Amino acid sequence: MHATPDSSDAQPAFELRFPSLRGTGRALSFPCDADGEVQMDRLSARALNNYLLARALTGREYGWPSVHASCQADG
Repeated sequence: MHATPDSSDAQPAFELRFPSLRGTGRALSFPCDADGEVQMDRLSARALNNYLLARALTGREYGWPSVHASCQADG
């Protein structure tokens, strides 16, 4: 029998990235699933604020978000 890791404890395999429209180094990214769904209740208060800000400013300060494989190494 092969045990599977508990999905609630696993590191997210994807991240939702909002590129900056005003310069490099200001992009924001958030853990998500393969469909780009972010579990807002799992974000810290600061990350939640940044996520809501990026969503509100999409098209003005941030570009349209895209889903990418997470850069976090398995540990």
